[in-house]
Amino acid sequence: MSTNQTNNSESNHQPVYYLPAQMSAEDDEINLMDYWRILMRYKWLIILLTIASAAGTIALAYSMTPIYRAEVTLAPVGEDKSAASALAGQFGGLASLAGVSLGGGGGKISEAIATLNSRLFTDTFITEEKLMPILYSSIWDKEKNSWKIKDQKQIPTAWKAYKLFTGIRSIAEDNKTGMLTLSIEWKDPVIATQWANALVDRINTHQKDAAIKEAQQSIEYLKNELQETSIVEMRQAIFRLIEAQTKNIMLANVRDEFVFKIIDPAVVPEDKIKPKKKQMAILGTFSGFIVGVIFAFLLAFIKKQKEKTADVTSV
Repeated sequence: MSTNQTNNSESNHQPVYYLPAQMSAEDDEINLMDYWRILMRYKWLIILLTIASAAGTIALAYSMTPIYRAEVTLAPVGEDKSAASALAGQFGGLASLAGVSLGGGGGKISEAIATLNSRLFTDTFITEEKLMPILYSSIWDKEKNSWKIKDQKQIPTAWKAYKLFTGIRSIAEDNKTGMLTLSIEWKDPVIATQWANALVDRINTHQKDAAIKEAQQSIEYLKNELQETSIVEMRQAIFRLIEAQTKNIMLANVRDEFVFKIIDPAVVPEDKIKPKKKQMAILGTFSGFIVGVIFAFLLAFIKKQKEKTADVTSV
């Protein structure tokens, strides 16, 4: 075999590479023009859907019940940490064995917040303030002083009332300042204000009564222990613990703002927080426009598929 034939044979077996055709700027313009034609073809559909969505959202906003927020600004009440720490350092072991709390910790505020959010505290507040007819005013007959519904299963329970009240009450803490804000959101601004202020008064009273009761029980226990011991050092320690608990009772009795000091009480709000009509109108208009555009392209796609099917059938 000659050299020329060998070269020709190798050249015949060399792979051939094809470069894919690149989309030109004209193709981009054609596609954009197609999109624009679709939008122009269905422009009235897009406009109608946009107007309908905007009108529906505005109508919904005006039909919604206005909600107001009443807020109380609170500051945690400080404790005499130095005296409590000194006493705890001397008699902490004895107090722990006796089950006596010397205070001075930061857990009082956390405990108060947990109590405020608890089911038991909320149920008591709803019951004593007689909130059930207000929370469920739509199914309460004021004249007959009874529920409008006859089915006992549909009458609101304490659990449902607790869940509802938990949804309208909130407590927020500012990590920088340590301030707390208790807020109530309700359709009646006057009632929302009353509830917010009443909750603060009630939690202060509740925690104060609990602290006094605990101190009194500790004193009774310590007095019994005092009678059963003759060791001088032990008796002196018990006397100091009794003195500390007596001081706690005295301070609690003279301080109405036991755990929360009211910095700014709730006042009747004039501006509603819900519904936000402007935001809803803008969102409804934008959503209607987007739906209209998507619907227009969907109709154009369906029409194009029908045309292709018709061409294939005719062939």
